[in-house]
Amino acid sequence: MKTNVLSTGRNRYVIALTGASGMIYARELLAYFQGRDLELHCIISPAGEQVLALELGLKPEELAPGAIWHPADDFTSPLASGSFQTRAMVVIPCTMGTLGAIAQGVGRHLVHRAGEVFLKEKRPLILVVRETPLSLVHLENLVRAARAGATIFPACPGFYHRPTSLEELARQFAGRILDHLGLEHQLGPRWGDK
Repeated sequence: MKTNVLSTGRNRYVIALTGASGMIYARELLAYFQGRDLELHCIISPAGEQVLALELGLKPEELAPGAIWHPADDFTSPLASGSFQTRAMVVIPCTMGTLGAIAQGVGRHLVHRAGEVFLKEKRPLILVVRETPLSLVHLENLVRAARAGATIFPACPGFYHRPTSLEELARQFAGRILDHLGLEHQLGPRWGDK
């Protein structure tokens, strides 16, 4: 699944998918990277593969065919090291188990380890958490991750632009993530724009 590394890190992004519901958000975010001069590295947890098949009927390679995919059990991946230069990482959707593993530094697979690397290297890490209701343990882990430097980005789309489909709703939400990554896009209307 892995291929050779291409860039110096300036245009290199990491997207990780875990087993929470909300793969439509990941699909819309990953679609943005297709055909752009950006190097995309992806990881998907085993539970993420199951949810992706259940919700969208897709395999990882079908979701982002141009990406460099890293097996979740590969701790020799460049993503497991802080010396591998990358711009930012997004975990979308992010399970509460993944949040807890990253927040407490107890990674069990590459998604967790890569998240820990982003925290220790003080690089942007966006966690698109998806769970309801939240327990006290969840809330404490959210605070712990935020204090460590992660951006907590709940999968809560806006409705003020009156979306007419789930895809439009998810695309607008993906645009908000891209805003935080500093990437220009036209994925949806902005409040106050004509």
